[in-house]
Amino acid sequence: QLRLVESGGGSVQPGGSLRLSCAASGFSLKLYAIGWFRQAPGKEREGVACISSSDGTKEYADSVKGRFTISRDNVANTMYLQMDSLKPEDIGDYYCAADPVFGIPCTDTYDWHYWGQGSQVTVSS
Repeated sequence: QLRLVESGGGSVQPGGSLRLSCAASGFSLKLYAIGWFRQAPGKEREGVACISSSDGTKEYADSVKGRFTISRDNVANTMYLQMDSLKPEDIGDYYCAADPVFGIPCTDTYDWHYWGQGSQVTVSS
């Protein structure tokens, strides 16, 4: 069975850090475009960070550049989103995704092929 399983969400104070993990089973992440998306309450889903290109180029939403880092561990078959200097506006449900077609835009928020179950992130004092 092909699936993505997320872990690592939670609640932190502003300025804190969280790391989201997303373990793949049934397929090899290194052969897929990968991405992290989030949906804040009352807002549309947005692409946060992606590695969509076959050369491994990382893309970030302007709102998270310099604070979030996407990475992939090919041995563990797991992708990560390290989130530092978290702000209240970073709250939302975070979803990992993978797609067999490199080049799928990070702004394409619904057509990615495989999705994790979602992880809630809360930032408040």
